[in-house]
Amino acid sequence: MSINFKLIGRRLKESRMQKRMSQAELAEKIDMSVSYISHIETAKKRASLESLVRIANVLGITVDCILNGNQTSDPAEYRTDFVQLLEGCTSDEKRIMYEIALAVKKSLCDNKRMQRQDDQL
Repeated sequence: MSINFKLIGRRLKESRMQKRMSQAELAEKIDMSVSYISHIETAKKRASLESLVRIANVLGITVDCILNGNQTSDPAEYRTDFVQLLEGCTSDEKRIMYEIALAVKKSLCDNKRMQRQDDQL
């Protein structure tokens, strides 16, 4: 299994932007260079575990949030993404998004069933 460093970088950047923090501010708070932060966010460099913990602490997120989506059997995969997606939505908007997600899930399941039936023929 390979680790998706682009996904990690994207999550770090999104979390930093949500905190309205520049790369320079983050770098200063964790005593690292701006270029190092940039390289982590663009997956040009791989952050050490120590660096990820320091960044997570400053951003007020968990390391789990950063690594989300990298495990093959992660029961919470994309949970954080959905929570962030729903932030700022009204109750009506959340309900609509939920109903859309249910419809998509049903469609995907129906499509799998049809594919299995076709494979059996």
